Parts: sequence; structure tokens; C-alpha cells
Amino acid sequence: MDQSAFIFQILLSVLMDGLVVTIKLIAITAPFGLILGILVAVGRVYGSKPMSLLCKGAVGFIKGTPLLLMLFILYFGLPSVGITLSAFVASLVGFIMCNGAYNSEYIRGAISSVKEGQMIAAQALGMTRMQAVRHIILPQALIRAIPGLSNEFIYLIKYSSLAYMLTVVELTGSGKMVATKYFAYTEVFLAVGLGYLLLVTITTIAVMLIERKVAVPGMTQSGRSMLDIL
Repeated sequence: MDQSAFIFQILLSVLMDGLVVTIKLIAITAPFGLILGILVAVGRVYGSKPMSLLCKGAVGFIKGTPLLLMLFILYFGLPSVGITLSAFVASLVGFIMCNGAYNSEYIRGAISSVKEGQMIAAQALGMTRMQAVRHIILPQALIRAIPGLSNEFIYLIKYSSLAYMLTVVELTGSGKMVATKYFAYTEVFLAVGLGYLLLVTITTIAVMLIERKVAVPGMTQSGRSMLDIL
């Protein structure tokens, strides 16, 4: 088969289908992972001692467990106790847990960087502890955590390829199927790599725009954004 015909008639069509699945995994995981990260970080910093210990233990367990092992437990292990998840749902649950755990660490660090006096001032104005966290502390922390959260989002794009190990045919999986069928491993995996590079590039540019949009004078190390430098 002609090389150009293979690329445009077969390869790109199959990879686009896989790319759609990859984007679905990322689009569902990212917001739930962020919400979970916020809840765990707030629970760890401002929760009761048992809540703080529970959040710390959960984060430590997830960080210390290989993501692929977690996916295997969710997909192959849970049916033994009567819980059956589809490959797609098991992948989502594993990704959300992993993404949420790492997000919580970035957010917790950002929360700790906000001066304690702001909490005292908010409570002096009549706010409850949780109101102060929601309206005063957390907005500042999330802005400061953007670089770390963006890195974790990029990691999410990359480790979404592990869903193929649970038979989810995403970008990597679709590429593997074509490469195996036509024995064109170099061309196929080069195209797959370019697909991930495109997603990461789009994410990087989007983060730069967000950082410039929400930038607050005095909260960044430099008055110039990456977009200004570029």
C-alpha cells in the first residue's frame, strides 16, 4: 500500500477515533480530580484531626501505589468482591483518584503559603472558618497552585495511555492495533507521539493564557508572563 494512502486513509482515521476517547478520559477526569484535590487539601489543612489523618493516609496510599496496579485492582480485583466496573469507568476512577491525590498536594502547599493573618482577619469580620477558606484563602491558593496543577494535567494526558491496559482503545491503543495489523510501528507510534505533543502544547498555551488572565500584582515572581516573553 502506498505510504500516503496508509497515513491519510487508514492511520489518521483510526487515531482520530482513539484521540476522541483520550479527550473524553481527560475531560471527565480533570474537573473531578480538581474537586477531589480541593476537598482533600482543605480537609487535611482545616479538618479535624481524624479527617486530616484520613486525608493524609489516602494521599500517601495513592502516591505510593503504581497507577497501573490501581487500575488492575479496580478492573480485575473488584469483581471478586461483587463490584464490576467497565474498563472505561475503572480507568476514570483510577485517574481521578491519582489526579486528585497529587492535586491536593499542590493545593495544600498553596494554602500553606497564604499568611495566617488573613484567616484571623476574616474571622474578626464575622466569617466562619469555612467561609474564610472558601472566599479568602482558597481563591488565592488556587491561583498560586496553577503551575503545579498544570503540570499534573500534563501528566494526566500522558498516563491516560494506561487505559489501554484495561482494553480501552484510546490514542495509544488505537495506534497499537494499526501498528500490529500493518507492521508499521515507526510511522504509527511517531503519529501517536505527535498526537500527545499536540495535546500538551495546547494545554501549555491555555495555562499561559489563564495565568495572565488571573494574575494578581505581587503574587507572581515576575511581572511578565510567558506569553510576553514569547
